[in-house]
Amino acid sequence: MAGVELLPREYGYVVLVLVFYSLLNFWMATQVGKARKRYKVFYPTMYATEAENKDAKLFNCVQRGHQNSLEMMPMFFMLMILGGLRHPLICASLGVVYSVARFFYFKGYATGDPQKRLSIGKYAFLATFGLMICTMSCGLHILIA
Repeated sequence: MAGVELLPREYGYVVLVLVFYSLLNFWMATQVGKARKRYKVFYPTMYATEAENKDAKLFNCVQRGHQNSLEMMPMFFMLMILGGLRHPLICASLGVVYSVARFFYFKGYATGDPQKRLSIGKYAFLATFGLMICTMSCGLHILIA
């Protein structure tokens, strides 16, 4: 396991935060499944239409909260994995902020009022910016070293 020895010991926190976010994503997916049953939006329909379902907006807000988290996940994972090579504790901390903010983003969106996603959810964008800085620092360090 020579590769693991090349990583800083604190990189384990980065790994744990990624697992935590994966569990959060799984929880969001189950919430969409519950909303499908509650609002009677069956597969393969991705979004409900108001012409066919009086609860379309409520379902679509739950679906959209999860979908947006899925859209952002590859960038979040990439920034955590790469930025964490050089700054594991900072990235793990920012990853926790991101994950908690994403939870509140989803909960706010799922109310049916999309504006509520930003009350605490907006801090996910701040955490993402911090992760970008850490990842740029990692890239520059590799180029300069």
